[in-house]
Amino acid sequence: MVTFFEASLDTISVHHVGNQSAGEMYSLSEKPLELKDEIIPNLLMQYFLKPFEKTNEVYHLMHSSGDLALNELHNYATKVFEDKEKFQEMSEQIAKHLYKVSTHPNIKGGELYVVYFNNVQIEGNPLDAIGIFKSENKETYLKVYPDQCGFAVDYEQDAININKLDKGVLIFDIEKENGYKVVVVDKVSGGQDAAVYWKDEFLQLKIRNDSFNQTSNTLGIYKNFVTQKLDDSFDMSKADKIDLLNRSMKYFKEKETFDLDEFSEEVISNPEAIASFKTFKSQYEEEFDTPIADSFEISGNAVKKQARIYKSVLKLDKNFHIYIHGDNKLIEKGFDDNKAMNYYKVYFKEEA
Repeated sequence: MVTFFEASLDTISVHHVGNQSAGEMYSLSEKPLELKDEIIPNLLMQYFLKPFEKTNEVYHLMHSSGDLALNELHNYATKVFEDKEKFQEMSEQIAKHLYKVSTHPNIKGGELYVVYFNNVQIEGNPLDAIGIFKSENKETYLKVYPDQCGFAVDYEQDAININKLDKGVLIFDIEKENGYKVVVVDKVSGGQDAAVYWKDEFLQLKIRNDSFNQTSNTLGIYKNFVTQKLDDSFDMSKADKIDLLNRSMKYFKEKETFDLDEFSEEVISNPEAIASFKTFKSQYEEEFDTPIADSFEISGNAVKKQARIYKSVLKLDKNFHIYIHGDNKLIEKGFDDNKAMNYYKVYFKEEA
């Protein structure tokens, strides 16, 4: 999704943003950082950009009123893309805006880096991009070095691990009228209430409704339907539910496009359950204001991501786990009156 083998770091400004509720302030630098050798820029590029190599979700900046001009980050980014001479001034405004929304008591203060990049690729397109990154968590490092006839050990406190970016966003100079293309890294810390400030209050994002998100949302909706909704109307064993989940995953792995009617007939089969699933899907779309087409191209990356949370394991007390990958007719559930316990009978031909 995002690659940076041809990218270069153009300009960087560093500020410090504290937490308002803790009585902390912000501190602004007066000019961009001077990078005097090649080692530091290369380390910074790894720290800032490498975490984005695994991102698939693309967002747009938005505003709850519907007026994109009221989104602060969109306003600041536009001014920089149109006139790079305004970079330092806008980096200061970005820091002030972050401080304004840093009101939850669990939000950690930290350094804020505002960076202008050249030739960062998103979806194969090399573009200029504005990066905004915040380092919240510091670590202690040991340093071992030669000393006289042996070695000495020292340490450095409150140092940054360049392999652990806490929060970051890249705003690409494309699709300005839609809120630019935006990708995000957000390592949750300080609890869920504190975590939402980065995406929801600082950036104000809406996710792009592309094939990745259509695929991911449909698989997520179907999983919730099977695990939460089916019990309301149908008497189903856990083995039957796992079979339904396996069949849906098989459909998404084997097909190139999703078709709601085809999926319903091949995977769900039961007319009443099909009607219930379509209603469940419509309710989700209305509640979260996220329309999902009845037909779309399936994203293989989204299928792989969802497959990690699709469970095919039947857990029986603390004694047994049964992995169900195929025909659920080869497993039968019963009840033993003498032992007053449930049991499963499993049929197989060969023992591996």
